[in-house]
Amino acid sequence: MKRSSLIKPVLGGVYPMISHGKGIFLYDQTGKDYLDASSGAVTANIGHGVQKINEAMLKQASEVSYVYRSQFTSEAAEQLADKIASLTKGDLQYSFFVNSGSEATETALKIAIQYWQEQNKPQKQKIISRWMSYHGITLGALSMSGHPIRRERFSTLLESYPTISPPYYYRCPYNVDDYTYGQMCANELETAIRRIGADQIAAFIAEPIIGAAGAAIVPPDGYWERLKQICVEHDILFIADEVMTGFGRTGKILASKHWGVEPDIVTFGKGMSGGYTPIAATVMTDKVMEPIMKGSKLIIGGHTLSANPLSCAVSLAVLNYIEKHNLADRAAETGAYLIKQLQARQERFSFIGDVRGKGLLIGIEFVQNQQTKEPLPKRIDATNEIIKLGMQHGIIVYPAAAGLDGVTGAAIIIAPPLTISLGECDELLSRLDQVFYAFRAKLARE
Repeated sequence: MKRSSLIKPVLGGVYPMISHGKGIFLYDQTGKDYLDASSGAVTANIGHGVQKINEAMLKQASEVSYVYRSQFTSEAAEQLADKIASLTKGDLQYSFFVNSGSEATETALKIAIQYWQEQNKPQKQKIISRWMSYHGITLGALSMSGHPIRRERFSTLLESYPTISPPYYYRCPYNVDDYTYGQMCANELETAIRRIGADQIAAFIAEPIIGAAGAAIVPPDGYWERLKQICVEHDILFIADEVMTGFGRTGKILASKHWGVEPDIVTFGKGMSGGYTPIAATVMTDKVMEPIMKGSKLIIGGHTLSANPLSCAVSLAVLNYIEKHNLADRAAETGAYLIKQLQARQERFSFIGDVRGKGLLIGIEFVQNQQTKEPLPKRIDATNEIIKLGMQHGIIVYPAAAGLDGVTGAAIIIAPPLTISLGECDELLSRLDQVFYAFRAKLARE
């Protein structure tokens, strides 16, 4: 075989050569189809091969694909910012466009610090975040991430931002109900603030529903309301990382809306463009922008390709598509169906410990014993084994960390395009069953 010059995720790994995609399916060059049950990296929210998006891309490319944001604005960028403001339906009115979710969360970090600098409070520079979180792979974003596996290689370069526990009720170590446990986890933020000093803290960042670091961990009711209250009482900004959860994935345009909580800063990515182009955004309220507008009138950030017209036009077309086809409501309906069907499979497959999530962001955690919740032995490498079996049986699932330490557990995420029909959900379940049967046979041999 000809040597590949492309660096792949696993060096020397063999990957199918993609041919094309249509709807919820991808096809390799041999003609094999794969049901995209993870929307790639929880990104292809409107499915593959949507002609309307291709047309928007072609139209913008025929006019202008790139201008530098410090020299020009564009109709596409202006309209996209307006669309985001209208979809979020609140005080989130100002968008700063970047190229990836990692850049968006790092930009949020910098803007939070600048917000306090503009008010002559330069000492407010620390960020508090949670363990079992993932905010991106750039150094600032990774510093905020409580993902031990991804932090490990770069730990000496990172800030020690992760501080408080996740609201991981499935593995609650106390004999309390879910509401009480949620309040206990939320109150850790207040303890951390008192230890560090509110005068040193710029912001608290968290995913409304924990994604890759915890496989769709949904907090108990009352948890987010308490966290927001603590942030307000101690004069700390709240950053919601909605890179994975935003624009309909959980059944609402913003996952934080499930609990009626308004962030000061939100980050978007992934489904914002449906994977059709690289783009992400950091979105601020009037409150955050006001001191900057009255002060330096300049946000220190941005990248060469920030707000380029081509990506903005494509993202605008994707968001229009999501709105026109009511995909957030559709995700709530099909997600509830999938969760119910997957939970029923816990009786059939003893290694399914927990099924959780909202909308079409669904986590499945695997265990050795459903009663004790003991993790599967590390040597089995359950997550990667199930992903490999999935590829063999024509279904793509997404890896996730699990376990109290975020290291010893095994889990996957099921997150198909929001366009999936109930009939296609049944096909997803059928293929996933084949994977689980094969995995059970492997466990029996072990």
